[in-house]
Amino acid sequence: MKTNTTPRVGTSDPVLQRELREHATQINQISEGRIVAFYTALTAAPTSGAWMQGDSIKNSAPAELGAAGSKYFIDGWTCVVSGTPGTWVQRRCLTGN
Repeated sequence: MKTNTTPRVGTSDPVLQRELREHATQINQISEGRIVAFYTALTAAPTSGAWMQGDSIKNSAPAELGAAGSKYFIDGWTCVVSGTPGTWVQRRCLTGN
């Protein structure tokens, strides 16, 4: 069941209406697995900012990489040591090609 994207509260406040609509849309997209719904989708691991161990970044530009017989794609990155920007490792997924 999708979240209603037409807020029924705060009808006199256009800013609140926009915020509620954006949140409802975000929830719906995340539930459908859409990458556009991830605010933390990047094309590479972070190189700045403070991050905590366990933080995760989705790859917004996945592509098949590697040599024949061991091809993979990078699903994203996980912070394994807190810091600025922390230590990040790739989350690789084998494609079977």
